[in-house]
Amino acid sequence: MPIKIPNNLPATNVLESENVFVMNAARAYGQDIRPLRILILNLMPIKDVTETQLLRLLGNTPLQVEADFIYTESYIPSHTSRDYLTEFYGTFAEVRHKKYDGFIITGAPIEQLPFERVAYWDEVSEIMQWSRKHAYSTFHICWGAQAGLYYHYNIPKHWMEKKVFGVFEHRLCVQHEPLLRGFDDTFYVPHSRHTETRRADIERVPELTILSEGDAGVYIIANPRRRQFFITGHAEYDPLTLKAEYDRDLAAGLNPDIPCNYYPEDDPNRAPVVRWRSVAHLLFANWLNYYVYQGTPYELDSLDNADDWELHSGL
Repeated sequence: MPIKIPNNLPATNVLESENVFVMNAARAYGQDIRPLRILILNLMPIKDVTETQLLRLLGNTPLQVEADFIYTESYIPSHTSRDYLTEFYGTFAEVRHKKYDGFIITGAPIEQLPFERVAYWDEVSEIMQWSRKHAYSTFHICWGAQAGLYYHYNIPKHWMEKKVFGVFEHRLCVQHEPLLRGFDDTFYVPHSRHTETRRADIERVPELTILSEGDAGVYIIANPRRRQFFITGHAEYDPLTLKAEYDRDLAAGLNPDIPCNYYPEDDPNRAPVVRWRSVAHLLFANWLNYYVYQGTPYELDSLDNADDWELHSGL
């Protein structure tokens, strides 16, 4: 089934070239079906790259998905034009009255700042509070995961002496978890960050469960009814995302480490090896299927408060 996206979104051409079935708004309205409504708070500076990465994965299931994008009003991104935002994005004020089956908060290149010093922290905090009554299941990615753990559970992030940069091996920490259905016992995921969330801090919060961890530390954390997921890595990354970051830092004279488990024999002149593509598709498909599609009611507005949302969950 297709993913419904705004007419003329640049990601359309890339997705269609990869045989991902996309559908514009006009055609989608002609179908007698309720699509899953997914809201994406895109905090990354180059919006269209992140859009394509996420839509590629959301569009690879039998479910019809309708994606809305929002940006922060309290900080206008400098790498994306105002015209682009006006055409393809909304603001929180424009969607706060709506309810969504799923919500995604992306990463952001601001992890070295304390949360309270982030220009849009107050707005993001308000959005995360709003999500508890207006989004059935929320996926927090990288900085979004750190922000969510800090806001909802007061879990801090910690500075690391050496940047976690590369493709790292992970393992499953629980058995028979639907989010991880189809995963191998060990699997690989990209990471790129200077800070970490520590197991000891998470274990002090009884409501949270660590679903996966590995050489890059804790990877997936969930709350009891799986209404919130916190993902510290970047399964959605393109094959060349880490290369672009490495080349950028190299050109800036930052002397970056070669990303781990990425280039054959750690040779940046060779093409990277993609080890995480199947993991990415499984992760997003399982989330959409088990924790969004099978949880939300047909009429989203029939659930009026947080208690209703919790009680409706059958997982």
